Amino acid sequence: MKRYPVYKESSIPFVDEIPDTWKEIRIKNAFSTVSDKNHVNEQMLSVFLNQGVILYRRSGGEQVHKPSEDLTNYQLVKVGDLVLNNQQAWRGSVGVSEYQGIISPAYFVLRQRNNFYVKAYLNYLVRNKCIVNQFAMSSKGVGSIQRQIYEPYLRNVVLLLPPIEEQQQIVRYLDAQTSQIDRAIRGYERLLELLEERKTAVINEAVTKGVRWGVAMKESGVDWLGEFPAHWKLSTVKQHFHIKKDIAGKDGYDVLSITQSGIRKKNVASNEGQLANDYSGYQFVNSGEFAMNHMDLLTGYIGLSPYFGVTSPDYRVFVLDDVEHCDAEYFLHVFQLGYKRRIFYKFGRGAASKGRWRLPARAFLSYAIPLPPIEEQRDIVQYIDAQQRQLDKAIVGIQREMDLLRERRTRLIADVVTGQIDVRDAVVPETGEVCDDDDGHDGAGA
Repeated sequence: MKRYPVYKESSIPFVDEIPDTWKEIRIKNAFSTVSDKNHVNEQMLSVFLNQGVILYRRSGGEQVHKPSEDLTNYQLVKVGDLVLNNQQAWRGSVGVSEYQGIISPAYFVLRQRNNFYVKAYLNYLVRNKCIVNQFAMSSKGVGSIQRQIYEPYLRNVVLLLPPIEEQQQIVRYLDAQTSQIDRAIRGYERLLELLEERKTAVINEAVTKGVRWGVAMKESGVDWLGEFPAHWKLSTVKQHFHIKKDIAGKDGYDVLSITQSGIRKKNVASNEGQLANDYSGYQFVNSGEFAMNHMDLLTGYIGLSPYFGVTSPDYRVFVLDDVEHCDAEYFLHVFQLGYKRRIFYKFGRGAASKGRWRLPARAFLSYAIPLPPIEEQRDIVQYIDAQQRQLDKAIVGIQREMDLLRERRTRLIADVVTGQIDVRDAVVPETGEVCDDDDGHDGAGA
């Protein structure tokens, strides 16, 4: 796409040049820091990485960031205010608010003095890498927790300032372009959902009906199982497995996490995720043993550990005893299906609204399971693995396309808000499609 006819040198790090008609302005000359408190009846706001300023949300019945019980020190945010997460602005947790509400006193709230900016252009600009890098340079401290913005440095962050009419055109152009890209991404997301549903359907069909077609079926008497092959048996967990708990008693072991993609070793040195001060109270997990997060049947999961290590004492570790009649990989699919289809959920106890809906040990040990002959269990595992490999290959391809679209979106915004692309003459029809006056082609294809 075409560039501006004349450029000049830029003082902004990582931006070599800007259009000759654009200006640069320091935050201290365009914004005032405000701290307007005692507005406890206003709605709560948050600032999230890659999302900007959003309405305060809850997740699984729990607040994402629990607010203080006393909201009197929370700051009023007006529409158009620039808000920065003091500890995460260096990563891009900043944005221009579309809402009026209140936010933590730990955040910076900046208000325009003379309406230099169209708020939508400013929102694109401040979340761009060239500005986020300056927020990082304005921060002090080590690590993701201790690192905070130092206000005297923040005041000297340099912003780009195009003429107002160009800001308006940039917003129209980027809104149209990004909406097209976002629609494509949403289409891929739906396709991923369908593929994930297919993966679950494959597992469900194989572990409940088998992979030997045309066999006689019988009624199991179990809701989630329905009819199953007549030569299979119906059993319970306690007939083949036992629960164990062996506390480590000291630190120094690999810490294992139960994730949707398997049991993983946690990097406790990264200071990321949920960490404990002391792991001596954690329980051992040996290679080949099962570990499940039975405390939260909505977001928890189960895995078969390939490692020796320790995991939370709140989790359930259990062992396969009957190796003569049971294949561990087959029963891993059976147990994971209990999460995927929320079969375990109806046996739960606790407070689901607070994310604590657990599966009691008695209910788990009494859980009905299908028991095919072990050779057939192994055939089922091979069939599932083959099907999953094909589906996973398709999923990886789609995820790659989505990553390319996101990279394209990021690069497009960066080039337009820094003046590396001239969109002043781009026509933006009401349909949201963009074409360039020079060649009439869709601007999204450039």
